[in-house]
Amino acid sequence: MKKLLFTGASGFLGRNIKPILSERYDVATVGIAEDDDYRVDMSATPPRLAERYDVVLHAAGKAHVYPKTADEVKSFYDVNVQGTINLCRALEKSGLPKSFIFISTLDVYGITSGENIDEDCPKNPASHYAISKLQAEEFLVRWADEHRVVLGILRPSLMTGPCPPGNLKAMIRGIDKGFYVNIAGGRTRKSLMMVQDIGHVVPKIEERGGVYNLCDDRHPSYAELAESIRKQLGKKHGVPSIPYWMAWCLAKIGDLTGVLPIDSHRLEQLTKSNTYSNAKAKRCLDWQPMDVIDNFHI
Repeated sequence: MKKLLFTGASGFLGRNIKPILSERYDVATVGIAEDDDYRVDMSATPPRLAERYDVVLHAAGKAHVYPKTADEVKSFYDVNVQGTINLCRALEKSGLPKSFIFISTLDVYGITSGENIDEDCPKNPASHYAISKLQAEEFLVRWADEHRVVLGILRPSLMTGPCPPGNLKAMIRGIDKGFYVNIAGGRTRKSLMMVQDIGHVVPKIEERGGVYNLCDDRHPSYAELAESIRKQLGKKHGVPSIPYWMAWCLAKIGDLTGVLPIDSHRLEQLTKSNTYSNAKAKRCLDWQPMDVIDNFHI
């Protein structure tokens, strides 16, 4: 059985895919959780690895938060860039892997609206999170080429699965409490994927490498997602919808007061479709994604 080193295994992604990976690999973990095999803050120091690993899955990183201070901005680069560099330095000492798989983000494209965006789209990251992820990608391309390591870069869409965090968690809570509404019928579509699909794609990318967007084929609308959640919660009445003009007025109030859960930026996110192409991953990796609406269970 191949040995796989997994960073970031204690998060939402790790909790859901470690059992899948363990069916095919002997998995060791690196991170700051108490149960990690190597407990270390890689943003500060390289881990001391006891052996060589065949495959590295690097999912550890600082994700979506809006930095308010210079130190919070710096932490993106400490964790996402320097942490990646420190991991690679450790691998150079313990023995180079055959394959290195990096979990990046679709945010490297810097696109807030569009349809069927593929891997050839120019990269124009607009946040410190996305910039730091792209810098880590660029470092890894150079490092893997120099050391003859097969490099796979995965750019997943919003991942969902059991007890999801972030916006999906808030959406579930809002529908459960009865204060979530669709805007203009909830027709806006976004690319999503089941978190388990990362575990399914790792064995397919480890030999081939490459850069791939990951999402399901459906790109569900907010209305479809809300209806699925409503049914699972056992709510009798459908999710209500408000017209765009009403949402626009509320967003302007939110801009001025900061006390509403919506502002102009959030309104744009909720009313402009943004979907990505998974054609390359399906073609090159012989990968078939799970359908989010059919498989998402809260």
